[in-house]
Parts: sequence; structure tokens; C-alpha cells
Amino acid sequence: MTSPEIASVSWGRMAVRGCPATYKDCKLWPGGSRTWDWRETGTEHSPGVQPADLEEVVSKGVQTLVIGRGMSEALKVPASTLDYLRARGIDVRVLQTERAVREYNALAARGVRVGGVFHSTC
Repeated sequence: MTSPEIASVSWGRMAVRGCPATYKDCKLWPGGSRTWDWRETGTEHSPGVQPADLEEVVSKGVQTLVIGRGMSEALKVPASTLDYLRARGIDVRVLQTERAVREYNALAARGVRVGGVFHSTC
């Protein structure tokens, strides 16, 4: 199963190839994607992405996880979240969202079992 390609990203909107829905914030993994609803885990820009935000994607057996911090990189990623991923042997890339999308798509195109969480505004 391959990771889906992100077809486009712009402020407040992400489209995933083959998916009829568009997302504001999204999670992707080999074989799927869905809305990343911050209310599920109480996520806010600070302290930022928590391990609970990533558990679903991690459970899909990803080798690499890309985190898009937003267009202006307002979303924080604490060291504890990076430690959570590294302890599971997952390579993590934390980037501004447009750069994160390019990195994610390049990894997916090479057949890497890549997952991602992306914030498409601030």
C-alpha cells in the first residue's frame, strides 16, 4: 500500500489525490487520509503537536513521519513528541507546510512508507 499524494496545498486547503474531500488540517498514511481535528486531543499551536495526535498515523507502520507546522510555522512540535517518534524508530521531518508537502510527496514517490500531519493555515 502506498502513501497518497498531496495534490495541492494553499492557505486553509489541502487536496489529496483520489480523495473527494478537501482538508484544512489532515493526517495521511499508506493507504489513507482524514481530517486532523485538533479538538480530538486538545491540540493548540502551543505546546503543539502531541504524541496523541500521531498515534493513528504511527499505528499504520510508517517509516517516516512528516509534520507540517503551518504556512508561518506557528504550530509547535515539542521535544517530547520527537522523542516519542524516535523511540519507535520513526524518522521525523518537521517543516513549514509547503516544504513539508514537497518532502512528503517526494518520499511517497520513492515508495517510502511515509505518513504526515499537516496544518494548512498559520
